[in-house]
Amino acid sequence: MKRIALLLTAFITIGMLTENSAQSTKVKMKTSLGDVTLVLYDDTPIHRDNFIKLVKENFYDGILFHRVIQQFMIQGGDPTTRVDKPGPQLGTIPAEFRPNHWHKKGALAAARTDNPQKASSGSQFYIVVGRPCSVNELNQMEASGQHPKFTEEQRKVYTTVGGTPHLDYTYTVYGEVTEGLDIVDKIALVPCAATKPITPVKILSVTIVK
Repeated sequence: MKRIALLLTAFITIGMLTENSAQSTKVKMKTSLGDVTLVLYDDTPIHRDNFIKLVKENFYDGILFHRVIQQFMIQGGDPTTRVDKPGPQLGTIPAEFRPNHWHKKGALAAARTDNPQKASSGSQFYIVVGRPCSVNELNQMEASGQHPKFTEEQRKVYTTVGGTPHLDYTYTVYGEVTEGLDIVDKIALVPCAATKPITPVKILSVTIVK
């Protein structure tokens, strides 16, 4: 009976994982340097739905990664950088901070200008590159009040995989890279004048794959 109970628990768990996965939305971003697949989180529905809407409108096609900083992030989504037909900036959407979403390497987050509400840009995003942090760095962030107490999981990820923990809970994270992190690294290493790539890195298309 114990074995049957364990099997039933396993099947239920697998079913829940499958259901949760089915509720997530995956998108493929084709860039001039390779493809990146991202998953959009369901518990940030405003950002998820806004991104999906823009993808269905082919909004991102032809837009550049206009701001690239090594060991920090790559940023795109500015309609004024569209190669074929530049457009005006979009408005803002409300922030959606979640304690389980933070700036680990590969995180997809909304860019924004300085504003009291920390509202996100209606189209601009960045993907975290970051770097591994030392334990002392994390301790100093906690001691200074720059960051709430790190969980054990956060400490493990930030000291091994890396990220940009100083941005946690100040910019909305609404997805992450599931494939093509090597392409993100490749984009992050392109030669830049200030933070603008000398040779343009273009988003060719973004499509929903799930």
